[in-house]
Amino acid sequence: MQELLDRDQIVSILEEHGLQQIFIDTLKPHLRLYSFEQGELVCSQGDRSEYLYVLVKGKIKIFTTSPEGRTLILSFRTPLEIIGDIEYIQKRDIINTVEAISPAFFLGIHYRWLEKYAENHAPFLKFKLGIITEKFYANSHAANFNLMYPVEVRLASYLLSVSVGESPAGFAGQLSTEELSDAANLIGTSYRHMNRVILKFSEAGLVERKNGYVRIIDREGLQGVASRNIYE
Repeated sequence: MQELLDRDQIVSILEEHGLQQIFIDTLKPHLRLYSFEQGELVCSQGDRSEYLYVLVKGKIKIFTTSPEGRTLILSFRTPLEIIGDIEYIQKRDIINTVEAISPAFFLGIHYRWLEKYAENHAPFLKFKLGIITEKFYANSHAANFNLMYPVEVRLASYLLSVSVGESPAGFAGQLSTEELSDAANLIGTSYRHMNRVILKFSEAGLVERKNGYVRIIDREGLQGVASRNIYE
């Protein structure tokens, strides 16, 4: 993580995303701009929660880890997204781990400034409520999607979610065998069945699997299979 000490850039970001009325003048001096490299953790499950982060550029992966060490990917998010909102409301430690799967930029502000200046600020409360309800909607929709659609559609959507940018091979790094196990958990299928679907995609020229990694070859064709990107 790197803090970018450029107040003009923060002002520009607030204007770009229409956040001027959300973060009022008393909050703006306490806003910070942070950058995270691809693969860097923004926060980790179980850590103390002190900051509210607003994703303004890039893509992140949100996942949880069981006491046995099993990882379950919950979702992928793009701007605008808030990290630390539920923890702020519930006064809890970090619930899930958040990882940048592309270079990502966040506005960050310590909870104490929100408690001091934004507790009764209606635009901020409305913004926060909108983000939280969108999360619930997306999670509910994804659960229904897993029940209603075949594995081919779910896997195609997953592969599109973990890809970055418009490049056909635009993965954030590479999709490893370990990450495929996470994918099987997310889309609700067995690792063996998912391998069969990957082979089918490979034979159709949609993806390439080589040396334990998978990359998209035909992004447009994969979008045709997925219809829409459900996991974002």
